[in-house]
Amino acid sequence: MSRSQATQVPAGKMIKGMLPVVLFAALGASGCATTGSAEQAHPDDPWEGFNRRVFAFNDVLDRYALKPVAQGYRTVTPDPVQTGVGNFFSNLGEIRTAINSLLQGKPANAGLATSRFLINSTVGVAGLLDYATHMQITADDEDFGQTLAVWGWEDSRYLVLPLLGPSTLRDTTGLPADIAAHPNTYVEDDKVRIGLTALNIVDTRAGLLDQESLISGDRYRFIRDAYLQRRQFLINDGELGDDPFAMDSFEFDDADFDDDAFAE
Repeated sequence: MSRSQATQVPAGKMIKGMLPVVLFAALGASGCATTGSAEQAHPDDPWEGFNRRVFAFNDVLDRYALKPVAQGYRTVTPDPVQTGVGNFFSNLGEIRTAINSLLQGKPANAGLATSRFLINSTVGVAGLLDYATHMQITADDEDFGQTLAVWGWEDSRYLVLPLLGPSTLRDTTGLPADIAAHPNTYVEDDKVRIGLTALNIVDTRAGLLDQESLISGDRYRFIRDAYLQRRQFLINDGELGDDPFAMDSFEFDDADFDDDAFAE
C-alpha cells in the first residue's frame, strides 16, 4: 500500500520509519472525557483509563503545535509538491515491507516491494514520482507488528503511546525493528535526519486534516476502533471477520501469546 493510499483511512504511528502509522491520537481528544459506563468495554482495551490520559496529552500537543504547522504547510505547499513528498517517504517504506514480507513467508510481495523501490528510486527520481503504481506494481504494506502477528501474537492490548499515538503492545514491541529498517535512521548528518523526520511528520499530519470530519461520537473510541480495525485488516491481508466491538467487523481468534506475560 502506498503512503497516499494509507492516508485515506484514519490511522497512524510516526517516527522515522513508522510515520505512516503515527498521529492517530493527534486527531483529537477534546470530547473523550466520558467513558460511557453503559457501553460495553472493548476486550482489547483493558488500559482505557491510562490510554485516555495519554490521548488527551497528545491532543494538546497536536492542537497547539502540530496541526497549525500542518495547516500552514498545506496552504503554502503546491499539491504536486505534497504528492512528491508523500511518494518519497512511501518509497523509503518499501524496504521495511520487503524485509517483513520475507519474514512472513511472502516472497512475491517482497519482490513487488523491491521492484517498487528500485523503479521509483531511479525512474521516479529518488521516489518523488510513483511510476511503479502507474505500471500497476503494488505491494501490501508490511511492518514488524504484522510480522509478530503472523508468527503467532495475534491479539494484543491497545496502547496509546505518548507522542506516537495509537498502537498495541505487540506493535510497540516491533517499533525498534521498524526504526532499524528505515533508511532515515542511517543518515549521519543530524540536521538532515531531523529535518527529514520533521517533514515526514508534518506531511503525514497534513494528509490527515480532511479525515477529522469523519470522526463522530466518542473520539477516543472512534479512533481506537478505527486503528484496531485497520491493523487487523492489514494483518489478515484484507480478509474480514466478525467483531462486535469494531466499527466494521473482524474476527478475533484466541491469542497464542498472552499479553499478561508481557505486562507484568
